[in-house]
Amino acid sequence: MKLKPTPPQDAAKRYLRDRRGEITDKTHYNYSTTLNQFTDWCHQNEIHNMNDLDSELIDRFKEWRLQSVKPITAKNDMSTIKNFIEYAATIQAIHRGTAELIRIPRVSEDDEICDDFLSKQEATAILDYLNKYEYATNRHLTILLFWKAGMRLSGLWGLDEKDFDTTRPALELRHRPTTGTPLKRKSKSERDVILAPETATILTDYLENKTTVTDQHGRKPLLTTRTGRPAQTTLQKYVYTASRPCEYNGGTCPFGREIETCEATNFDTANKCPGSISPHAIRRGYVTAAQNAGQPKDVTSDRVNMSGPILDKHYDKGTHDEKAERRREHLKDF
Repeated sequence: MKLKPTPPQDAAKRYLRDRRGEITDKTHYNYSTTLNQFTDWCHQNEIHNMNDLDSELIDRFKEWRLQSVKPITAKNDMSTIKNFIEYAATIQAIHRGTAELIRIPRVSEDDEICDDFLSKQEATAILDYLNKYEYATNRHLTILLFWKAGMRLSGLWGLDEKDFDTTRPALELRHRPTTGTPLKRKSKSERDVILAPETATILTDYLENKTTVTDQHGRKPLLTTRTGRPAQTTLQKYVYTASRPCEYNGGTCPFGREIETCEATNFDTANKCPGSISPHAIRRGYVTAAQNAGQPKDVTSDRVNMSGPILDKHYDKGTHDEKAERRREHLKDF
């Protein structure tokens, strides 16, 4: 097969266009980030034509990534690169079979698991602070709904006012890709999440006092800023700022930093605090707290939209003691 001269950047753009309809915006962004790193590496190494790439050069890219990222990140990157190379072969930019020679980094089971999670004690302290000083604000609602519903970032971000059913009460998560708010697992992520009365009351108070706005698709977002639906990065920053220990413990830094000079005190740099956590860490915390409280696994799995094995492996951060106590009431002496 005669190869067609193809710059790496052009091949990457074609691949991303080809995948656009099959993947979520978040996944598309992740693929784009990885391919930008790959094409930049090609440029730095004077590889200007996909025809010149072979498995040995791609392996050098893998070695380069492993110098600066964790093995699990390199594994994910190389899986994306392998799929990209498979596509490149279909447009005659690289020899067929090259992708089969790419070795994906192996990682231990421990490396695949993230232990970052919000404990029930920490969640209670954060929500007590917000309930007292920032009642029914954007930041309060963001942390509250992440903790009480265990939902993903995309789920909270895509909610509209009409998705709050006050009669049950419940939040109705729906996949709406044509108007800009897809769910991670598309229609499989659709579900209704029952809310406790106390949570529903705070949400009702928020809706009664906020300014209703309409987005570019004619929808009325549940959470709003002055300009419309908040960006997902804004929701992330609400979590980063609220989870800084000094934010809710009276101003004491447990890491020995001086508050006046700490780089994490600003809204945009809160993630640099060693104690700040991501929305996904709250999701892990919810799962762990639900399991410790005796909530059946299938109930938790359905509520947060994940399989039992994934819940066990990646989200349940209960200690050995906690897991033993969960089993106590089911034990039989025979």
